[in-house]
Amino acid sequence: MKRSLILTTVMIVLFITGVQAETLDQFQIEYPLSFSLTIQNPTNQVRTDEMINLSVSQIRTKYPDFNSSYFVILLDNQEIPGQFVINRNGEDQIIFKISLKPSEQTQVEIRYSKVGKKERQYPKLTQAELSHKVGGKFVNRIYEGGTFQNVSFLRVPPEHTDHSFYIRYEGPGWESDLVGYRFYLDWRNAIDVYGKKTHEMILQNVGLDGFDSYHEMSDWGMDILKVGESLGLGTVGIWLKNKAERVSSIDSSTCEIIENGSLRSQIQTKYFGWKTEAGKFDLISNLTIDAGSRLTKHTLQLTDNPPNLCTGIVKMENTIVFTSPVKDNGWMYLATYGKQSLAGDSLGLAIIFRKNDVIKLTEDTNSHVIVLKPTNNSLTYYFLAAWEKEPNGIRSCNQFVQYLNETVRRLDSPILIKID
Repeated sequence: MKRSLILTTVMIVLFITGVQAETLDQFQIEYPLSFSLTIQNPTNQVRTDEMINLSVSQIRTKYPDFNSSYFVILLDNQEIPGQFVINRNGEDQIIFKISLKPSEQTQVEIRYSKVGKKERQYPKLTQAELSHKVGGKFVNRIYEGGTFQNVSFLRVPPEHTDHSFYIRYEGPGWESDLVGYRFYLDWRNAIDVYGKKTHEMILQNVGLDGFDSYHEMSDWGMDILKVGESLGLGTVGIWLKNKAERVSSIDSSTCEIIENGSLRSQIQTKYFGWKTEAGKFDLISNLTIDAGSRLTKHTLQLTDNPPNLCTGIVKMENTIVFTSPVKDNGWMYLATYGKQSLAGDSLGLAIIFRKNDVIKLTEDTNSHVIVLKPTNNSLTYYFLAAWEKEPNGIRSCNQFVQYLNETVRRLDSPILIKID
């Protein structure tokens, strides 16, 4: 009876985690080749659920026959979720999550078959989607008729504008198990936040029961940020004449779901002919989110060097505005906290940026602004939202500050990885 109970428990755990129940012998047969990684925590702090990013080209320097389409990752001889990531900004990667004690060093085994292709199935902890109507038509820039269909790529029609009723929730969305985001894929090009009351993926259901029903509280949560004419959260712009100018006047744009994985999802948007008083630019925006994280990584590439790029946070009443302690280099943050969600409850918003990229911190009528200098026509920063109604969410300003300080420490001291 006890043995039966144990076996039942094991089966339930394997079902919940989504990790296949295979023995080490089975892995060795199906994935006959292997190599090890030595992974080390360089800090004296616990590092929980760290995402490990491993370059495929670096693997192939030592193991030329490595097959990124047929591999499995083992920790203590047990399978852990992994994902092959196509990186439009650089090298393709293998990613997985691991937790480490202070200064801990451990080993992970990657097994593979040099031929074939097989995708392992893991619980979905991130999502990116883009859904627009098909089967109808534009009439005076309003899309009439049709039904929503998810697509991986969209060349934005010239007829499309705000409230065209063409794109579900007005643009692409991306989420982790903690938080969701979207941006308006029209002249506004501003980023908004979905507060989540569940760890489940929710975007696939948003906007189906009414074009903007997500502004009302539901079982999963709601749109919690009032963007207006501001930078919302993490929106890219250019700082000219003491004002943040969003990417509003362009010749054309495309949007593509690059990744829609269990551990990482990514959206790439290309803006052609961004017209500003400082010149005309082509801009590529890559938005990336990881499982177990509130952070969106925003990587930008341009065809030419503008005088600056800027980003920021919407101004709200009854909020505290604060920054991290000034450092000589490394990562810093600008943040706000207070009763600033559309539900009238506490919400923390933050931008994390490199000290060496900063031109100045400033503000305009609508936004708290960080003016940044691109290097070699590129720029990277992060943004995040923390809503008090998340499961086990951050519920005070002190907790939010602690969370931000820990996040910056992690970025400043990445996990060390050695291919053995």
